[in-house]
Amino acid sequence: MTSPLRRSSDQQPVRRRQILGAAAGAALAGTAVSVGFGGATPAAAAQPAAPSPAGAPNRAGTPSGAGTPVPAPVPVPLDALYDNDGIDTATAHGGSFDGSGYTFPGEVLTAGPVTVGGVPYLLGPSTAGANNNVVALGQRIALPAGHYLSALFLVAGSYGAASGTAVVGYADGTTTQAAMVAPDWYGAGGALTAPYRYTPSGAQDPNPVSLWFCEVDLDPARQAVALTLPTTAAPAPNVTSMHVFALSLQAAAQGRAVIIRDARCTNALLGGSAPQTVEATVVNAGSVWLTAADQVTVSVEVAGARTTVPAGITRLAPGEQARVRIGIAPGAGNTPGTSATGDVAVDAKGGRLATRSTGLILGVPDYQPTDSSLAAHQAPYWFDDAKFGIFIHWGVYSVPAWGPVGKEYAEWYWDHMQDPNDPTYAYHAQTYGQSFNYDDFIPRFTAEKFQPTSWVRLFEDAGAEYFVLTSKHHEGFALWDSKVSDRNAVKLGPHRDLVKDLFDASRTHTPGLHNGLYYSLPEWFNPDNPWMGHAPRNPYTLAPVPYTGYQSGRDYVKDYQTKQVLELVEGYDPDIIWYDIGGANDTRDVLAEYFNRAKNRPRPKDVTVDNRGGIPAHDFTTPEYTTYPNTVVAKWEASRGLDPFSYGYNSATPDSQYMTGEQVVQTLVDIVSKNGNFLLDIGPKADGTIPAIMQRVLLDTGAWLRVNGEAVYGTTYWSRMAQLGELRFTVKQNEAFYIHSFAQPGDTLVVQAPVPIRPSDRITLLGYHGRPLNWSIDTSGSLVIEVPRAAQRSGLYDWVFKIA
Repeated sequence: MTSPLRRSSDQQPVRRRQILGAAAGAALAGTAVSVGFGGATPAAAAQPAAPSPAGAPNRAGTPSGAGTPVPAPVPVPLDALYDNDGIDTATAHGGSFDGSGYTFPGEVLTAGPVTVGGVPYLLGPSTAGANNNVVALGQRIALPAGHYLSALFLVAGSYGAASGTAVVGYADGTTTQAAMVAPDWYGAGGALTAPYRYTPSGAQDPNPVSLWFCEVDLDPARQAVALTLPTTAAPAPNVTSMHVFALSLQAAAQGRAVIIRDARCTNALLGGSAPQTVEATVVNAGSVWLTAADQVTVSVEVAGARTTVPAGITRLAPGEQARVRIGIAPGAGNTPGTSATGDVAVDAKGGRLATRSTGLILGVPDYQPTDSSLAAHQAPYWFDDAKFGIFIHWGVYSVPAWGPVGKEYAEWYWDHMQDPNDPTYAYHAQTYGQSFNYDDFIPRFTAEKFQPTSWVRLFEDAGAEYFVLTSKHHEGFALWDSKVSDRNAVKLGPHRDLVKDLFDASRTHTPGLHNGLYYSLPEWFNPDNPWMGHAPRNPYTLAPVPYTGYQSGRDYVKDYQTKQVLELVEGYDPDIIWYDIGGANDTRDVLAEYFNRAKNRPRPKDVTVDNRGGIPAHDFTTPEYTTYPNTVVAKWEASRGLDPFSYGYNSATPDSQYMTGEQVVQTLVDIVSKNGNFLLDIGPKADGTIPAIMQRVLLDTGAWLRVNGEAVYGTTYWSRMAQLGELRFTVKQNEAFYIHSFAQPGDTLVVQAPVPIRPSDRITLLGYHGRPLNWSIDTSGSLVIEVPRAAQRSGLYDWVFKIA
């Protein structure tokens, strides 16, 4: 693994610490859409501007009495508060979005009206010297008095994902609070994505940047009059700031009413008779519950395809959202990739509630090695539902297995020993001697006690749904029988194909586990393309040393890197490719082949790829030894080791400093509540044994998941909030709402949140086999759950209350 990265404009990997960049904060939230921009500059006004026609995608129910029309969102001009110039053009430069002189391109973020995901906004000017966004420093935004369902923002963070608490003020003097998060601007996949940004000199930096969608709930029963932004920081290098570019308000409706947002065609497999899927978000914008009695279904109406798996909504409280998947089957006569315009329709007993017109691509054409084609791929549903995976860092670095505890990654041993100021430099000389080269560790990487069947059964017992093995780390040592390099585990060291052994064991003994392979694109000291700028050398004498197994005279990318990744794709058929570092690559061609092989087999399967492949296209982002501060709508996966700060095994770390089962469970639940997956790393020893402390923690985690896993697997985030103190929330749509308490409850658990619950609902505590728990709503609107002493004692790590 490596620290989060930001790539420079020449595409070379650059180490970047303590802030989130391309590897850790790329595509964070929202849905990428193709957008046409208006050219008019919004005029300053005290009241919201009228929405453009494009801002009214939801049409009222057609049969009389079917549903109540919902007003379209109304943009709120922010120009009186603009205090940052974050948008430049080729001819009008001088802004500094991030405090370092970089800016969004005004040729893409054109001033004036824009509609994103069905919501109309106003973007500020890009003329020289003009401010166009608000840095969140606690400003008060006056709202036109009204009853609103939510405030909808376009935001971006500079130097990391920015977060804070917004405060909504009402006419009666009361307030509510809501979290806001602005993912880092550096990366593709946001609500609005530009393919480049401007450097301080005005040159184009060919790295994508994004604005992201952020929604803040308002109480529609009260008249909102103001919203106070969080207080972050003024933009400066390496300082995280939240920037607000636009705001719209969604009014609430009375009676039975819904809004359809983010309707889009996808290439994800739903299974059965649904070779293609359309996704949409359905918002209950009315004042009454939608229940099974309403017989709500969501379908797609388009010439050239038919709905084969409609989505049903049997439980949706006012203000709640349902993210639905609709299966469609394109007609046999359609050429895959045919463009069409259709409607996503929500119907109920008594008539139609709403429709949303959207562009669709019928059929899945073969992927091409272009950003636009690869961007159509997304994280599979199995990956989204799995939630928990095991990362395995195992290689030559597992022999020295040393680093300053809690400070450095042990798998970076070879790089760290190059620096005379690094503790590893002195440790290596004292332990092995100055003439002992790193490659002298290779014969000691024996794997003689490696039992792959025991490994995969441990992963399964831990409750993991997938695993990812490091096929090759930055040291360049391949764990498979690579035909393009003798620097591999069959020719050297263990003299066995470790990837094959593990995959074969899993497919035989744990077929439910999905499998993945990590691959580092660069290598520290490969003579053909040394990431660290030089071929291997003795760090004490600086004399050249061999790069064991190296074959000279080849193009690093085309003759080596690309062929190795294709060996993994064709020979081992992984469900996940987990790239690292970026840099020089042929990732577009490789991913096109990878995706097409999975799509075109007799029984197609969904595969997935992370965001560290050196190109904009990816399925999920990868924060490392950190998580996002709040819900991030685009798929993400946080990773870390059981070690306090290492992925590879560190023999210096005492057992007392490893994560406990409690910490793993609470980290997992926190991540899942914010729409992430948790990839938990173990570091086996060089002989192939997994340290006992790691096994014990994994088994403790699995024991908790066997009781409480229904509140983790296959769930989604709660759209209103992810956390409240020691509480977290997850949702299984149409089935259950889960309240997680990291603290052991007392005689009562008070939940000061708008929990979607009806008088007839039952509350149980998972793992407690007594009768359902008594509950009530107090005068403040909080849910109060009575917890018997036996129930209090029945839980461990995280007490999960289920509303069903």
